[in-house]
Amino acid sequence: MINNVLNKVEEKIVSISIGSVNLQAELVIPLDARGIVLFAHGNGVGRYSTRNRYLAHVMRQTAGVGTILIDLLTPKEEEIDLRSKHCSSNVQFLAKRLIGVTDWLLNNDSTSNLKIGYFGDRTAGGAALLAAAQRPMSVGAIVSRSGETCLTSNALAYVQAPTLLIVGENDLPLIAMNQDAFNHIKASKKQIEMIPGASQQFNEPGALDEVARLASCWFNYYLASTQQQELSVHAVPWHHIDSRF
Repeated sequence: MINNVLNKVEEKIVSISIGSVNLQAELVIPLDARGIVLFAHGNGVGRYSTRNRYLAHVMRQTAGVGTILIDLLTPKEEEIDLRSKHCSSNVQFLAKRLIGVTDWLLNNDSTSNLKIGYFGDRTAGGAALLAAAQRPMSVGAIVSRSGETCLTSNALAYVQAPTLLIVGENDLPLIAMNQDAFNHIKASKKQIEMIPGASQQFNEPGALDEVARLASCWFNYYLASTQQQELSVHAVPWHHIDSRF
């Protein structure tokens, strides 16, 4: 365990037991945090993804939240998944793991008082929505980046947490998929944003920075802020792309 007193941050590697498996996670909590964001990554390298680590850093700095970066697959499962994609493409499997981590956060002394948010991408974005539908009283906010939301279409009506869907302007299949998901989500607070010039991977200059800004704004408001006012985090108004369909 590492205590960073100067930056008022608690950092530690934790082992989370879910059923018969133990998952490794990196937990970082600013001492004044009022929320925590659980990163849902479809493969087993959630802790080591440089993109996730960058996004987590920005959120801690600007959104007033802690973060937990977790390997949702064990090393053995990851080895199998590299050949078959059996685990990373199974939204129900990933959702069960997320629920297990959520329950751990609710019962852990250092996180039990924090509002929980989900940040997921691709299949894990769909898993985040499915897990939130099954833990409606535990999840305070969701951000899905390039989420494969068709995988959870039957559960979308049960999502109650404020939900932000982020897609790239050049990712037409996922734009249509996320627009359909947006229409089915019954949460009273929901938003969908398109990032100009971005593809599904958000490798374009500035694209990932915009993802970080949008997500941080969302989590700051719904997890960390006590203000009760309408949120606006618009990148490009959604109606600007309706004519494509």
